[in-house]
Amino acid sequence: MLTINPPMLDDVLAARERIADLALRTPLIPLSIENAPAPIYLKLENLQPIGSFKLRGAANAMMAAGSGALTRGVLTASAGNMAQGVAWTARRLGVPCTVLVPDRAPEIKLAAIERLGARVVKLPFEEWWQTLVTHRVPRDLGRFIHPVCDRAVIAGNGTIGLEILEDLPDVETIVVPYGGGGLSCGIGTAVKALRPQVKLLACEVETATPLTTSLAAGMPAQTAHVPSFVDGIGAPSLLEEMWPMVRRLIDGAVVVSLAEVAAAIRLLVERAHVVAEGAGAASVAAALAGRAGTGPIVCVVSGGNLDREKLVAILAGEVPGVSTHRDGAPVAAATKTNA
Repeated sequence: MLTINPPMLDDVLAARERIADLALRTPLIPLSIENAPAPIYLKLENLQPIGSFKLRGAANAMMAAGSGALTRGVLTASAGNMAQGVAWTARRLGVPCTVLVPDRAPEIKLAAIERLGARVVKLPFEEWWQTLVTHRVPRDLGRFIHPVCDRAVIAGNGTIGLEILEDLPDVETIVVPYGGGGLSCGIGTAVKALRPQVKLLACEVETATPLTTSLAAGMPAQTAHVPSFVDGIGAPSLLEEMWPMVRRLIDGAVVVSLAEVAAAIRLLVERAHVVAEGAGAASVAAALAGRAGTGPIVCVVSGGNLDREKLVAILAGEVPGVSTHRDGAPVAAATKTNA
């Protein structure tokens, strides 16, 4: 099994200095709604220059590597947001960038990657996922920046945790969307070192729950994976090298439905004037459903890169790409695949 040397608090503090001129310190704002189950605050990573927290980890990994290591350029494997983070930083540093993307990646994210000057290479989803599992990529295309399992990427993500604790010292629970674990483990590295009593919950969507399944099994596990409009989280399995950090830093998992995520997106637009993608709204959906405690709760709105057509459908009261089985349960319309 591949292993990661986990970052420490000093790595997160160094990352904050390293990326200070590249990534924004995003605001933490209250979500003011009636009958909320707890005081809820939004950490607005959708306001980063690329619309996602991924800029933090990408920038830190590339800056930490140094210019000498980037002479052949950089390569990443991403459905969109990490690709944009790497491409944006590569353009700032003047180095070429190649991105391996799954064939079902959202068009809005692919267009953004190409606008940033990166070369896009599409792969079938299963083949693309294996690049994340095995780290086997064409090394002649540049230095590989893994979107999750990279010490410097995780440390860069951890800078969000520093900001949350500084802006809301009495936070009780932080809810983080769970894709591969790089965001939650980064935040957890900072938070558990400085305020170990703060509860860290990872949020998954019903169409793919590798973390929930793994926590129940006590070991990394595979799960059914159904593609949906919530494309930033949900995977066929837990990345094994993340398991030691996940088990140490994350206090529990919360699962939300596609309908709850869509409702949270609508509420954020209508009441907070915030556009969140599905993954970014999942944490808010968990808090609104009362599954994150009594607060104060911080929901990490991890990104805001949502296709226009999907946003229009959601604002019209629909759940994009969902059909209904005979038992009345909403499920993603795409065919279920097992990893």
